Amino acid sequence: MKLPPFEYASPRTLQEATTLLSKHNGDARPIAGGQSLLPLMAFRLAAPSLLVDLANIPGLDRIEIRDDGVHVGALTRWCQIEADRRLTAAHPLLSEAVKHIAHYQIRNRGTIGGSLAHADPAAEMPALAITCGAEITIAGAKVSRVLAAKDFITGPLETALEPGEVITSIRFPKWRSHRRWAFQEFSKRRGDFALGGVALHFDEDAQGHASEVHIGVFGTGDTPGRLSAAEEFVRGKKVDAGLAQAAGNIARSAVRVASDMHAGAAYRQALIGTLIERALVEAASRAIEE
Repeated sequence: MKLPPFEYASPRTLQEATTLLSKHNGDARPIAGGQSLLPLMAFRLAAPSLLVDLANIPGLDRIEIRDDGVHVGALTRWCQIEADRRLTAAHPLLSEAVKHIAHYQIRNRGTIGGSLAHADPAAEMPALAITCGAEITIAGAKVSRVLAAKDFITGPLETALEPGEVITSIRFPKWRSHRRWAFQEFSKRRGDFALGGVALHFDEDAQGHASEVHIGVFGTGDTPGRLSAAEEFVRGKKVDAGLAQAAGNIARSAVRVASDMHAGAAYRQALIGTLIERALVEAASRAIEE
């Protein structure tokens, strides 16, 4: 399908980009990798009068390992994250999750900022950001601000971005050594959007009991989120196969999903429970292996 008519701008500075966006009263859209926006335009689900290409703005495609965590520029492509060997130690959950995103061709162009701004409920990165307690830095024509990922995603394909604002970077909190983690998702074909997915991590105290438990799910409802009931159940206990099965049962009851053309609600509830059970077993096994 042909794209609707639009004007195009390629600013060289962040200030120029945000100024252009703010002048069009919400009728302009930033474009990064274009892997989400261009299909929407092709199907006439979006028809901005101006596309503001962020590709030529320097400094937005860096991955930095700092004392307070991993900082990823909004224009960083998935293939850059996938190839960065530092992340296998600095944030292995991020490194693993990226491998599940779409196909290589998409990962070669798509960006982390574009995925967060698109906010698809079945996408991996919004869920991972919420699960890990990431912070998103946003720049506008006049001011910049920082939002927690859980406050940034407001609905299906909806975020807290105001007209004229763009994401500039994402900070994942510092990864603790010996942290237990796992990522599980299920799709009908590899590379398709997941029918359901789970990202989790937890630490252990001196007695081997789980602490700082984070269990996130996606592909189940309007937004990704954390399962507080399952987190509370796991917290303070030693993770083994029996506990993982019980946590999966709690998740099946706690998660709220709706039926759609791809899967029924009961199926997705059962799927999330199974994925959480598998992920907890995987995380516990990883601790033994390492």
